[in-house]
Amino acid sequence: MTETNNNNQDVVLYEVRDDIAIVTMNRPEYNNAQNSQMTYALDAAFKRASDDDSVKVIVLAGAGKHFSAGHDIGTPGRDVDKTFDRASLWYDHVNKPGGEFLYTREQEVYLGMCRRWRDIPKPTIAMVQGACVAGGLMLAWVCDLIIATDDSFYSDPVVRMGIPGVEYFAHVHELNPRIAKEFLFLGERMPAERAYQMGMLNKVVTRDTLEEETLAVASRIAKMPRLGLQLTKQVINSAEDLMGKRTTMDMAFGYHHFAHSHNELVSGDRLSGFDGKKMAQSQRDQEKGKDKTTEEVQS
Repeated sequence: MTETNNNNQDVVLYEVRDDIAIVTMNRPEYNNAQNSQMTYALDAAFKRASDDDSVKVIVLAGAGKHFSAGHDIGTPGRDVDKTFDRASLWYDHVNKPGGEFLYTREQEVYLGMCRRWRDIPKPTIAMVQGACVAGGLMLAWVCDLIIATDDSFYSDPVVRMGIPGVEYFAHVHELNPRIAKEFLFLGERMPAERAYQMGMLNKVVTRDTLEEETLAVASRIAKMPRLGLQLTKQVINSAEDLMGKRTTMDMAFGYHHFAHSHNELVSGDRLSGFDGKKMAQSQRDQEKGKDKTTEEVQS
């Protein structure tokens, strides 16, 4: 039986196929850039799937050409100044002065929610195509498995803003430290094949087979005992935390917000003058520059 709820076009779709919940980001016109509306809708969908005893596995997808272009820093739906019913005990960020504004908001909607989603007591699979950039990485990285298309690519270009990576700082756990430095220092796109070689992806498939392959893996996982899956996930997540994952995130989050405050003092803008279009253009320019340098070296 398939159940569908498209109440909000909303920005997140929810569907259950047999024992698999499919949670789909649905802002394809903005490459699934994550505003607060989407983030809270994702939280509600994950809670719904967790509460449903018939759901054994959760799949996270993105509608359209790209999985996610990251945080919304420039679409008409950007809602950083709006109040939402909060999912944690953090107080409302709206109208708070100075660095408190973003620090409070991002404790709730970025670091806090991503940590909670990582600990969902059911297996989660990210089904990734196209761009998985900055905040998109956070959404894929909280999932237990990542199955991706051969044309997908990965980057965290926020060092261009003077910021040391996105809020859910898992880079040195998803990649080894030297590769994580390269990934952040250059801000360039990492293709799917290299991400697979680094252990960041579980499986690389074609666009035509992405959904079929992902649901096949989810179906096989769903045959395992629910408690066994939960305990196994808990053990591995706890082992990662013993290796410093949570502590690293706390440290990086503090540096992240020092950078926001520094940017505002120096340039008057927390993001150092970047919006979505400027960041996308800088990414394109970076790729062109890389290609030109390669041609010069080879000639």
